[in-house]
Amino acid sequence: MAPIMRPHPTSMTSLKAAAPALPDLLSGAIAGYRAAPFLPMSRKEMEALGWDQCDVILVTGDAYIDHPSFGMALVGRLLEAHGFRVGIISQPDWHSAEAFRALGKPRLYFGITAGNMDSLVNRYTSDRKIRSEDAYTPNAEAGKRPDRAVTVYAQRAREAFPGTPIVIGSIEASLRRIAHYDYWSDKVRRSVLPDSKADILLFGNAERALVALTHRLAAGEPIESIRDLRGTAFMVKPGWQPSGDWHEIDSLALDKPGRIDAHPDPYAMEPTAAAPKAAADGAQPVRIVPAAERVAARRADRARTVIRLPSYEQVKDGLVMYAHASRVFHLESNPGNARALVQCHGEGPGARDVWINPPPVPLTTPEMDFVYDRPYARAPHPSYGDARIPAWDMIKFSINIMRGCFGGCTFCSITEHEGRIIQSRSHESIIHEIEEIRDKSPDFKGHITDLGGPTANMYRMACKSKAIEENCRRLSCVYPGICENLDTDHSSLVQLYRKARAVPGVKRITIGSGLRYDLAVRSPEYVKELVTHHVSGLLKIAPEHTEENTLSKMMKPGIGAYEEFARMFEKYSKLAGKKQHLVPYFIAAHPGTTDEDMLNLALWLKAHNFRLDQVQTFLPTPMALATTMYHSRKNPLRKVSAESETVETARAGKIRKLHKAFLRWHDPENWPILREGLIQMGRADLIGNGPNCLVPRQQPAAAVPAAGREGCSKRKPAAPAAHKGRREKPAAPAAPRAARRPR
Repeated sequence: MAPIMRPHPTSMTSLKAAAPALPDLLSGAIAGYRAAPFLPMSRKEMEALGWDQCDVILVTGDAYIDHPSFGMALVGRLLEAHGFRVGIISQPDWHSAEAFRALGKPRLYFGITAGNMDSLVNRYTSDRKIRSEDAYTPNAEAGKRPDRAVTVYAQRAREAFPGTPIVIGSIEASLRRIAHYDYWSDKVRRSVLPDSKADILLFGNAERALVALTHRLAAGEPIESIRDLRGTAFMVKPGWQPSGDWHEIDSLALDKPGRIDAHPDPYAMEPTAAAPKAAADGAQPVRIVPAAERVAARRADRARTVIRLPSYEQVKDGLVMYAHASRVFHLESNPGNARALVQCHGEGPGARDVWINPPPVPLTTPEMDFVYDRPYARAPHPSYGDARIPAWDMIKFSINIMRGCFGGCTFCSITEHEGRIIQSRSHESIIHEIEEIRDKSPDFKGHITDLGGPTANMYRMACKSKAIEENCRRLSCVYPGICENLDTDHSSLVQLYRKARAVPGVKRITIGSGLRYDLAVRSPEYVKELVTHHVSGLLKIAPEHTEENTLSKMMKPGIGAYEEFARMFEKYSKLAGKKQHLVPYFIAAHPGTTDEDMLNLALWLKAHNFRLDQVQTFLPTPMALATTMYHSRKNPLRKVSAESETVETARAGKIRKLHKAFLRWHDPENWPILREGLIQMGRADLIGNGPNCLVPRQQPAAAVPAAGREGCSKRKPAAPAAHKGRREKPAAPAAPRAARRPR
């Protein structure tokens, strides 16, 4: 297929003018184009398509699966719809540049991504141990991508074809766009831009920026001159600013009073009368400036303002400065009012600034539909043969219905990447995808395994007022309580469930994504619909903790909201005549969690007879607010100073193991470390065989860990039966493997 190229306008002169919406671009794009069966991964496939060169080559750390849940397929098919020839280099051998020459030189640029997961999160556990499997690789083979894959791939692509533009993106690049604490090296690292030497970074959901960038490069515009796209970051000389009347503000001047700035009035009304004219003698009458006009002036001023964050050198060596920078960064995350950010890297003549434009404007429902309605093959590339790819097995019959999360959980990076504004698909688009699965998947047996996203029940939820939404500076719409301006109506989601169940050939639909129980309890109709028709024995839910001290650092609701949902869940399960259970998730060693907090959680689990199987120790991911707490021991949810609140965190391996052991209080292998911990805490009263004790006084011989038994065999001891996150009951089904962590 010969691509049809059209010149793209290059008159975008203001950050205030975002990249054109996808429908606008599509109105002049290709109609009735012929899609490739798969985007080519070899010269032979390119020749079969009649191509002599790719316009764009995407390099990814994942296996190529042509499905919208995988980033390389989603953006590749989107660019294909605009007439561009897109090739894919999947999991290349990074030890030399040869693998990056497989498809030849791209006409426009290399697009570099580590894949659907951060390469370090993918490879290492929260205890920094190497994982034995990679779910995004054929046959789950480990070691098929390098650490810090974006940087390594970008360097090799540059080596393969010097002078070819390098564009980096997806979650690894997105979460490393500024100086950030890196858990795996236990130090603050530079932005990924100077390390990768990429020309431009696209962060967040970058479809608009990607399409606009590609068209402008195709029209001959140099990549170094494209500096006005929202959702992009790049390196510039110190002091550089876009053309126009811009001014810079030092972040220290902003946060010194304890707040970022005065909030624009979200309730301002539009002016109804023209401004009075000057008198004939030149006298100027007194004019009262309407609130809406003042708001508009402030907004225009913000669009030409850049905030200078503390430099890499300052945050590298200063914990308070790091926490301050993190706080300012997160407060500048609403696309409606965020300002550009700049951070210096280096000192002296070699210093360079990382310039970060405001976040991308969220996609509308028609735009979301277009992205997900491309002609995906819905299968792994044929070159993998019969190899099993676990991530594909997990999502092949699931459907993304929305993006984004307004929960703001401090340990989660979803909001830093996808944003807080929910982007939802239409019912028609979702039903069409169900029909595509039914008609194109030979092994489909009638079970849709998920209608979800980052959170299953935020579909179509939004602020009741666009003006309030654009001016809001809250980090969460649901903490410390659900905002009165948030529309929590579940009726559209309930209607979607009913329509989906009615699709011929669909026998069952279950919800695999976790849900926000504090939102769900506001809609008994939704809970009843969910419990009656869409739970397959077990439902994932994430209270994360029981203690207010810890929950306040997570920005999660109190355990009372969970217990209210649990009562509703049991009520409607009983009415439906079903035996169903909740699968609760908890986090050990979260910043701010004390030993006493974990003990109280363990006692709560025992009182409710929960025997958890799947547990998680806190993993500090780049840019998350909880990671800031872990590294700096400061709380960026409040004004930061040397005297501000100190957040104590379990960092030593032994303490982290103790916290994790509290979650699995029932496991005999954990009893020795729990006994030691309880004695040190002065709670030896909880050691014994009584009903109020947490662990028994004596260790069963067969349950002593092999490493701690001198002269004993290393046979793994038999542990008592435990069910995944539910009350212990016989004959319950095994928990399904989670595709997404619940919110």
